[in-house]
Amino acid sequence: MTKQSAPVSSIRNLGPASDEAFARAGITTADQLHALGPDKAYAKLLAAGSRPHFIGYYAMVMGLQGRPWNDCKGDEKKALRVRFDAIKAGAASDTTAAPAGIERILDQIGVGTKRQT
Repeated sequence: MTKQSAPVSSIRNLGPASDEAFARAGITTADQLHALGPDKAYAKLLAAGSRPHFIGYYAMVMGLQGRPWNDCKGDEKKALRVRFDAIKAGAASDTTAAPAGIERILDQIGVGTKRQT
């Protein structure tokens, strides 16, 4: 397997479930994840329907730096929490994003998320 085709799960702290979640967000390789950076990649995950989870976010950040997930402590962890909260707030306020998962299907048949008119 070439470096360019290495799966997302080849990044430290990210496992096989990460490959599926990131693929739903259009990120299929470790190189793509590195190129996007943690904040943009996590925003794409949320937009694709993943539920926000702070530990998952900082584990990804640490992994992109080649560090173990539990290396995140103190002021660094506090700063990452601020970034995580901003990404989460941005995803929640994005009213242009298509509904994810079952909501998208329900919306297609006209019984999904209520819309303001």
